[in-house]
Amino acid sequence: MPEFEYPKILYLLFLILPLTVWYIFKVLRQKVSLQISTTMAFARIKKGLRYYLQHIPFALTCIAVAAIIVAAARPRSSTKQETIDTEGIDIVIALDVSTSMLARDFKPDRIEAAKKIAIQFISERISDRIGLVIFAGESFTQCPLTTDKATLINLLNEVHAGMITDGTAIGNGLATAVARLKDSNAKSRVIILLTDGVHNAGEISPTMAAEMAEQYKLRVYTIGVGTEGMAPYPVQTYFGTTQIQNVPVEIDEELLKDISSKTDGKYFRATSNTKLQEIYQEINALEKTKTSIDSFNIYEEEYMPYALIGLGLLLLVILLRLFILKMLP
Repeated sequence: MPEFEYPKILYLLFLILPLTVWYIFKVLRQKVSLQISTTMAFARIKKGLRYYLQHIPFALTCIAVAAIIVAAARPRSSTKQETIDTEGIDIVIALDVSTSMLARDFKPDRIEAAKKIAIQFISERISDRIGLVIFAGESFTQCPLTTDKATLINLLNEVHAGMITDGTAIGNGLATAVARLKDSNAKSRVIILLTDGVHNAGEISPTMAAEMAEQYKLRVYTIGVGTEGMAPYPVQTYFGTTQIQNVPVEIDEELLKDISSKTDGKYFRATSNTKLQEIYQEINALEKTKTSIDSFNIYEEEYMPYALIGLGLLLLVILLRLFILKMLP
């Protein structure tokens, strides 16, 4: 059922009824009466084709007028369309890749668990730009901010413990993440800093890096990775074999809490794969992407067939009156 842009024009269709009454009254008045004794003499006279077609022009005219009125009312069909506007978030994951991340209190170890759960987090942030910074004794950008999730995940898969100078330069890692985000125009800019140790390397102190993040209004979520107390850690023996030894877990939680507090973020402690996954899920819920949906209709005009029918019928009426009916007996 088509919609009409000017539906009130359709009221003109009611004019066809008085036109029909007027036509009938006109035809009746045109009849001439003649009194004769009998009509037997006219009984055998066959009525010509013109007799049967004489009212066709009027009927066609009524149909033509109706079609033109419908065309003037602008019939059209519509389909509903939606546009989705997303306001993405820029996120940099700063990941500790020091050798202590090889501890096996997570399965299979801390760094592999961190990578796996981070990949799941990245896959769920469809409209956000995400970058990756890695740090140990120094730091560098493994992947700049990008929406290309496949490339980011591939680069994250290449990360392994010991790929750069060993140590735990939390300040450098945070400062590098700040540098990646400071010129971003996103409404929300977030750093997720994950480490399992105590700051012991680098030129930039964590406090200074936190002040930089605060100055640029970047929110930092810090995650301390490691069980409470002792953790199993693979140690190379003199014979080239690997031996698992329990080593103390040292995480500067006060420092990580201070960084997150200064930047309006939050500190989390992950003691297992499940707990780390829950932390990422909580961050995912805290940092919601703003989405707005605008609905609108797309109209397709359908008046042309009615207009062509109306004009075609009027042309046919003219041909009938001027030529065809005059030629018929």
